Amino acid sequence: MSKGTDIFVRDADVDWESVGPGVRRKILTWDEGVMMVRVAFEAGATGTPHSHPHVQCTLVESGAFDVTIAGRTQRLTAGDSFIAPPNAVHGVVCVEAGGLLDAFTPHRQDFVKG
Repeated sequence: MSKGTDIFVRDADVDWESVGPGVRRKILTWDEGVMMVRVAFEAGATGTPHSHPHVQCTLVESGAFDVTIAGRTQRLTAGDSFIAPPNAVHGVVCVEAGGLLDAFTPHRQDFVKG
């Protein structure tokens, strides 16, 4: 993907990429202002604590996650969501295998290849 995506993206047409032990992601649709990313976790896998200048909104699609944002931790399950403000340190521990749907604004240039 060098310049965003078409306005329609079929999940089956996007390859998973490994981003760490037990974690893989799909970059779905994006433009300069926003990006949507699906992330799948095996039980016990972690999203290492990190920060970035983007606002991140995340929906728990399935599974259970201990989510920590700026020192606060909550266990979230399917249908729950969170927002990580710009530059807030945040991360997850997957308690029960599942998936997250992340939205970033602006898009994550560091996720874009090419």
